[in-house]
Amino acid sequence: MSVARTDGALWQRTSVRSTAMVLPLAAVAVLLASKWTLIDSGAGQLGAADGEWLAAACLAAIMTWVFSAVALQGAVMRTVPPGRLLAAQFAASAANHVLPAGVGGNAVNLRFLVRRGLTPTGALAALAVRAAAAVVGRITLLLAALLLFPDALHIRRVVTGRPELPDHPVLLAFGAVVALAGIVLLLRYARRLGARLRGFVASVAYDVRAVHRNPSRMAALWGGSLAFPMMHGAVVVAVIRAVHAPVPVGGVMVAYLCASTAAGWLPTPAGLGSLDAALALALVTAGASAVAATSAVLGYRLLTTWLPLIPGAMVLAVLVRRGEL
Repeated sequence: MSVARTDGALWQRTSVRSTAMVLPLAAVAVLLASKWTLIDSGAGQLGAADGEWLAAACLAAIMTWVFSAVALQGAVMRTVPPGRLLAAQFAASAANHVLPAGVGGNAVNLRFLVRRGLTPTGALAALAVRAAAAVVGRITLLLAALLLFPDALHIRRVVTGRPELPDHPVLLAFGAVVALAGIVLLLRYARRLGARLRGFVASVAYDVRAVHRNPSRMAALWGGSLAFPMMHGAVVVAVIRAVHAPVPVGGVMVAYLCASTAAGWLPTPAGLGSLDAALALALVTAGASAVAATSAVLGYRLLTTWLPLIPGAMVLAVLVRRGEL
């Protein structure tokens, strides 16, 4: 009887995980099929984009991995070889594009830190410290951008113009289902998780205090955490300029920060689909046309996801072969 219950529980967990991964991809497939004409027009405009601005976007994309490494070094009390740390972040980004909700990237970084001599608990605590700083940093940047550019986004541009944007009802329904499922799971497992997390939270709190007692580590943690989303926003700004869309820099930054913050609640690999739809919609509210917004999203994805994917996988394989992971 106990074996049957164990098999049933295992099957249930596997089904939940499989559903969590399949549903976002299915929603993305529906989105792409319904908006293919707009995507094709956006790809055509991207093909005629300004090369110098695209080069600037490439540089900003490279800097995202640099600042990711800086933030992680700030969360770890011992010094990590910078070249290997940067290579690990590049490999982690490739893994992050395959598994949802940052699972792949965190798994690579966890393995890397353990190989560098940290205990599994210490490595998890360091990743938690960096994740917390990333959330606080992104929200801080968003609030600051909204204060500096309060009129950057105008919802009426979407409501009155009704542009052909990827706002398919399937995505909205999926977001509501995910939010409801998250609340149910949180209520169901709150006590069990609380008992297991108390010790881990204490370890994280200790690491937070230790990091903030070291000025250089604190500067690296917060500097990297703030610069990382700014570089992603800079990629979008450069692509917008490359396709000659008349959108102010402040509007693009507010659009990216709003979209990336909202998309973080959906467990798709690297925000695939959720970030794309939210970013395109936000860019239209900032003043871009539907085609220009689609071109900007395609360019952003090309530089931060698709082009680095195969090189990142190769770096991942090299790190595994050399015993770094």
